[in-house]
Amino acid sequence: MTHSEDKHAHTDSPAIALLKEVGAETTKHSGGTLLTHLLRVEALVAAWGGRPALRAAALCHAFYGTDGLPLILLDLSERARLTEAIGTEAEELVYFYASCDREASYPGLSAPDGASAVFRDRFTGEEFVPSPQQRRDFAELTAANELDLAQVNASFRERNGAGLLELFTRWSPLLSEPARRDVTAVLG
Repeated sequence: MTHSEDKHAHTDSPAIALLKEVGAETTKHSGGTLLTHLLRVEALVAAWGGRPALRAAALCHAFYGTDGLPLILLDLSERARLTEAIGTEAEELVYFYASCDREASYPGLSAPDGASAVFRDRFTGEEFVPSPQQRRDFAELTAANELDLAQVNASFRERNGAGLLELFTRWSPLLSEPARRDVTAVLG
């Protein structure tokens, strides 16, 4: 897996300023701080050819917490602040990622017909069928996040590697070719 980790590329961006304001650069996380993790995830999405909105979402994916990480950097009532920093499309991707009820949503995400790809919003309880683009973006962001954790934390990889490989193998139709290669390199 190749990607650069240029920590200085975004030093003056509104997203980095907001991340620093809410404590991401001092919050401990696998492989350093939460900010370093977020930068690595963004770099991985960029290396896979992710469009700007997906890259911005990768950088900011932890703002509202996740089903797997209860840390909340910004309350949902402050979504406008993140939208101002990264734009509407990227913020909507961050919300979509954060809102995923994994147990309810993961199994059908890669359903070939898409109709059975029911997604449950863990904040509202609403269920809906996400668009093909939402499913691809979600899969790429999830893969980048989990692969980064597996890269920097051997115990995480030992505990979760087999399950993640199975998940991303099921999701392979949603992943870009570079993401599929990295899944195999890191987890296979």
